Amino acid sequence: MKYTNVCVLIPTLNEAATIGQLIKDFKSEGFTDILVIDGNSRDKTREVAEAEGAKVVLQTGKGKGQAMIQAFKLIESPYVVLVDGDGTYLAWEASSLLEPILEGRADHVVGNRLEKYSSGAFTRLNLVGNRMINMLFDLAYGAHLRDILSGYRAFTLESIRELELNKTGFEIETEISVECILKNQRVLEVPISYLPRSEKGATKLNPIKDGLRIGSTIYRLAKVHNPMFYFGIIGSFFILAGIFTGTFVVAQWLQGITRIPLTVLTALLIIFGLQMFIFGMLSDLIVSLHRQTIRLLQEKNK
Repeated sequence: MKYTNVCVLIPTLNEAATIGQLIKDFKSEGFTDILVIDGNSRDKTREVAEAEGAKVVLQTGKGKGQAMIQAFKLIESPYVVLVDGDGTYLAWEASSLLEPILEGRADHVVGNRLEKYSSGAFTRLNLVGNRMINMLFDLAYGAHLRDILSGYRAFTLESIRELELNKTGFEIETEISVECILKNQRVLEVPISYLPRSEKGATKLNPIKDGLRIGSTIYRLAKVHNPMFYFGIIGSFFILAGIFTGTFVVAQWLQGITRIPLTVLTALLIIFGLQMFIFGMLSDLIVSLHRQTIRLLQEKNK
């Protein structure tokens, strides 16, 4: 089958060991439009990609997110497959990602790596981190996606054009997932295989540093989708702090010692925490009214 209306987008950085075979695999599956956006690799990534017939664009900035934002502006094909260039994904599974889109059942399809990953594909830390991040995403957005960090996805061009993306690093997959939910796009997941990285290619992901950034992204973006979650966490923190200091104040008072400054601090912490919950409820009401207004306008314009 020929996928002449599909662009395969591959962001790369020092992927000379795997990019050539990956392009060959996609070509053997019928993909002819392959765009490699390279983040100034220090190896032969660009030369290998060009030799295999891919269109190569040099990234103007730094970071995977910036590369993808830049590449999205260049694509004109009605359908897009996004895949990492590290050889951890299988080209023949792209058809599984495209099927729901070509049938009109989805705007965005995510390849779920956590269903069929190979031994050694994840470290224990990465696997635990992925599951925690997905749980946080589910809690914040109410979307039951099991692998929001997947680097193997398919989109319609209209879906991409709707996304307002700003993250320049590894948080980009998270931001894409959030934006799709905020824009009410139809998002589906399909199980895919996930292979260990090539021994010749070192990972660029720092599990702790990038994991914290991704978690922070999920939390900060939640304030426009689920304000109660956003303000509730802040409120809970202050109330728990107030309970902690209050317990100490009461214990001291029972011993005949009065802690006036700590008593005042306890009251302020609990009051501020309750105010955060009130802000969350009011913001949630505003967001609900806004969604209802948008829904009514969309129905009117149909």
